[in-house]
Amino acid sequence: MPETTTQTHRVSDELQLAWAGITDRGRRRDNNQDAFLARYPLFVVADGMGGHAGGEIASQSTVTELDAMLDAGEISSAAIEAALHRAVDDIHSHPETTDEGTGTTLTGVYLQRTEEDGWQWISLNIGDSRVYLKRDDRLVQVTTDHSVVQELIASGKISPEEADSHPYSNVITRAVGASELVPPDYVAVDLRDDDRIIICSDGLTKELTDYGILHFLREHADPATAVEAMLDAALENGGRDNVTMIVLQVIMGESPSTEVESAQ
Repeated sequence: MPETTTQTHRVSDELQLAWAGITDRGRRRDNNQDAFLARYPLFVVADGMGGHAGGEIASQSTVTELDAMLDAGEISSAAIEAALHRAVDDIHSHPETTDEGTGTTLTGVYLQRTEEDGWQWISLNIGDSRVYLKRDDRLVQVTTDHSVVQELIASGKISPEEADSHPYSNVITRAVGASELVPPDYVAVDLRDDDRIIICSDGLTKELTDYGILHFLREHADPATAVEAMLDAALENGGRDNVTMIVLQVIMGESPSTEVESAQ
């Protein structure tokens, strides 16, 4: 496994971000169809699906177009959706992605300055990869899954505990590239000191409960050691799917003592 390091970015005199990302094929898949982009101010995970190399092409095309959007110097919901339309065109241009159902989830956050001169995260989501927020020693799911089982939970037909074993547990209702593009859902989250954002594919949440994720975040202050520990646990618990995640930390204050050291 390549070395994982924590990266930092000083946003302003009062705000710094630290983050680390990791991806792994898992123990049962022949290839890794996940991809991620962790580049200030955008952090996303894409979980590809489709036969042969289709899912890998779909996820990589999506993060490549979003990376190009950052190169152009613009980030907004309109810019993101334009990049996703370009990704869909690219996905459909490959012979390997002609199978019905080929596409990718996309979830993550970007940092945005508010009109009140503060800062907030904007989460975006298509599919069943997730964004979580750890705040005040609690873990909250920010995004809502676009999946058949989530619709069944919302309608009261099954319980959250029944979702993992449901025969349609892997069926999602939205994806980038699988059909006509539906814009992501967006949720705004204000920043607080020591907040942590976790962005992950379902390869993590299949193997770790929300409490398990919270446990490893409590145990590991550094983002790089946190993602490595969660990956190890996901693999130990079966590693049934590709596993990808990003952990972000908010650090407020001017004191140099708040700096997060890079993992060695």
